[in-house]
Amino acid sequence: AGTIGGVGNNGAGVVGVNWTVRLMALKFLNSGGSGYTSDAAEATHYATVMKAKLTSNSWGGGGYSQSLFDAIEEANRSNILFVAAAGNSSSDTDSSPNYPSSYINANIIAVAATDNRDQLAYFSNYGLRSVDIGAPGVNVYSCQPGGLYQYLSGTSMATPHVAGACALVWSINPSAAAAAVKQALLDGTEQTASLSGKCVTGGRLNVYSALQKF
Repeated sequence: AGTIGGVGNNGAGVVGVNWTVRLMALKFLNSGGSGYTSDAAEATHYATVMKAKLTSNSWGGGGYSQSLFDAIEEANRSNILFVAAAGNSSSDTDSSPNYPSSYINANIIAVAATDNRDQLAYFSNYGLRSVDIGAPGVNVYSCQPGGLYQYLSGTSMATPHVAGACALVWSINPSAAAAAVKQALLDGTEQTASLSGKCVTGGRLNVYSALQKF
């Protein structure tokens, strides 16, 4: 939440990608991070019913689920983006899929993690066909429950950077198609050597450029 929408210029905490945004928490995992894919599908469906513009999905695990695919496709038909973490197994998801990021729904943006030197994080999954873009995901400082702050690493930290960027781009034209927002993000990437051949765009998120492309 802090990475997506932390308010700036207030002398407190961290700054998010989009300072003026509405967030809705949808919980289907327990405090230990375990849960059921059926509940993930229900949460995705709920976001669609509530007319969310996008969901930020810093979670993953389990095999292919037709019900989750269908829920994401329902979101796609409702002009909703599904931003998803590529996973942290140092794996090529072209050959070893990571769900939900590896579903083929057109509204998914699968996100790898990069560090402050624009290197693909050692733990990050990648895939020339199955991962779309890289974003900062190493030693990211953001919110912690209880009004605190912490450093965390993972594609789970990269994902909200892209989700916040999508919301910011969309704010220019709230009635725009989800596909157009996704395309602006992908067209605006900063080309980086470490991502060449490792994801669809070969680049890392560049919010300014995405805004210019939209």
